[in-house]
Amino acid sequence: MADELFEKMKKLIAEKLEVEEDKITPEASFRQDLGADSLDTYELVYAIEEEMGITIPDEKANEFETVNDAIEFIKTQTK
Repeated sequence: MADELFEKMKKLIAEKLEVEEDKITPEASFRQDLGADSLDTYELVYAIEEEMGITIPDEKANEFETVNDAIEFIKTQTK
């Protein structure tokens, strides 16, 4: 499940942030490593919500520093 989720996230992130999939690791920081700005982050959160069928409150989304932060939150919403 976790690997499948990471693969889905990788595709979404690569598409929305226009970065190479091989740069996307669980430890990658959205801002420092992947170059996301606040608009990118918003679009990515929206894409995750659509893809996963969940809702991510803005205050939670603002806490996502790394890819893994987002994955851990998604796991809590998809049980």
